[in-house]
Amino acid sequence: MIRFQNVTKIYTPYTVALDNISFEIKPKEFVSIVGKSGAGKTTLLKMILVEESPTQGRVFFDDCDVNKIKNSKICNHRRKIGTVFQDYKLLPFKTVYENIAYVLEVVGIDDKDIHSQVPEVLDIVGLSEKAKNFPLELSQGERQRAAIARAIAHRPEVILADEPTGNLDPYNTSDVIKILVKIHEMGTTVLLSTHNREVVNSLEKRVITLEKGKLIRDEEKGRFVL
Repeated sequence: MIRFQNVTKIYTPYTVALDNISFEIKPKEFVSIVGKSGAGKTTLLKMILVEESPTQGRVFFDDCDVNKIKNSKICNHRRKIGTVFQDYKLLPFKTVYENIAYVLEVVGIDDKDIHSQVPEVLDIVGLSEKAKNFPLELSQGERQRAAIARAIAHRPEVILADEPTGNLDPYNTSDVIKILVKIHEMGTTVLLSTHNREVVNSLEKRVITLEKGKLIRDEEKGRFVL
């Protein structure tokens, strides 16, 4: 499904974000991308979204070289992907319901389907009773769950979660990870970028470890051992 083939990303002669990395992620896998800050995790995710291009090498999504996608088709590619960020990126003047509905409107879902799909995803993340609340009326953990609901509303093939628990306490971290596991069990491919050792080790799933842009370890049921 996703394949990196000898990918290098150089920002300046002194800044090598990724250094000749190769790996493949199969459909419906759950993979943690781990490493310290600056290891290249975010750059890797941005390449899948075609927000960054390799200096060398190729990135494939469903056997398509993503950097050969025409500009007019990049939005179609990104609609196959749901993204979750550390800082939530919720629209502050829209309610939880409206934040999710907005994404569905953008991808062309009609009102009838929006009214049925939004409650479904709110139920998945445990926020049915918060549909009318605004982001500032939510706890940090609730905001992240709302962001996950927004990411899965259009039923993407892949979820990219970039440090989704970075601002959360252990209790809310556990809730968010449980939701990502639930989404994975429903058939979605999940890539979790994190430097949270406890989260990675509790998952007992595949782990790709980056260090200074190099892929130094790729293990089934791996552990965070940096």
